[in-house]
Amino acid sequence: MSLPPDPSPTASAAAAIEIRGLTKDFPVNLRGIKLRAVDNLNLTVPAGQVFGLLGPNGSGKSTTIKVILGLLEATVGECRVFGVPSGKVESRRNVGYLPEAPYFYRYLSGFELVSFYGRVCGVPKARLCDRVREVIDWVGLSGAADRRVGTYSKGMLQRVGLAQALVHDPRLVVLDEPTAGVDPVGSAEMCELIVKLKEQGKTVLITSHLLAQIEDVCDRVAILDRGKLILEGEVGELIGQRERQALIVDPLPEADLAALKVWLAERGHALAAVEQPRARLDQLFLSKVARPGKTEERHQS
Repeated sequence: MSLPPDPSPTASAAAAIEIRGLTKDFPVNLRGIKLRAVDNLNLTVPAGQVFGLLGPNGSGKSTTIKVILGLLEATVGECRVFGVPSGKVESRRNVGYLPEAPYFYRYLSGFELVSFYGRVCGVPKARLCDRVREVIDWVGLSGAADRRVGTYSKGMLQRVGLAQALVHDPRLVVLDEPTAGVDPVGSAEMCELIVKLKEQGKTVLITSHLLAQIEDVCDRVAILDRGKLILEGEVGELIGQRERQALIVDPLPEADLAALKVWLAERGHALAAVEQPRARLDQLFLSKVARPGKTEERHQS
């Protein structure tokens, strides 16, 4: 079945997600009053990138994701996934999804759980067993694959959730708060997996309240507030201060520092600040507790 012509074929050909004029209203009472969750949203997620969707609670992130997944229908506008309207079943064949608070059958083992989702997603029977073991090993749960999911820690649940999202080898992976409730080490490991997904050529759409993590793994971000897009662009461009430069040197004696200020002033510049470089707290924490060879031990604890 042919799709209607795209008004911007060049842009859509390179886009994993293309949203145009998306508005979603929800009725709130019998008098016809409606709540506008998303308001005229235009957004493009390039293929092969990690894209962060940010915003406070109630900003429209979850509604947007549900439209992308075909779980909600837009009131106005359209959404396409790799050129296919998101309301069509075909658009979801190339999508893997890890919700913020997934519920899994606790009595199944990790292997059985991922096998179940593999069958649901149409992985060929002859390929299913090998593919399940492949993704379970890839997320670092091979040592716990035969344990019941009900015994898994929060970090392990997120990992088996990622495995079920990847079992059918989707081109687009949607991760809703993938590190929520996970300790800093497990959170860092999840971020490493997200980067590896990009290296495999997959597109990753991620929402998170942990902005430091978004900064580390995302190529582009979009910020929503009250249903509207208020900022979108490459991470480096958005947070970089192009009007300033930072120079890191060995500690300077007071006399040398004073001479440097004079030298700069003679050339029309000012020394804005003198401060000691600081590591981020999450980096300090990981440098102390993340030890080689302990990952599998943590997963089985």
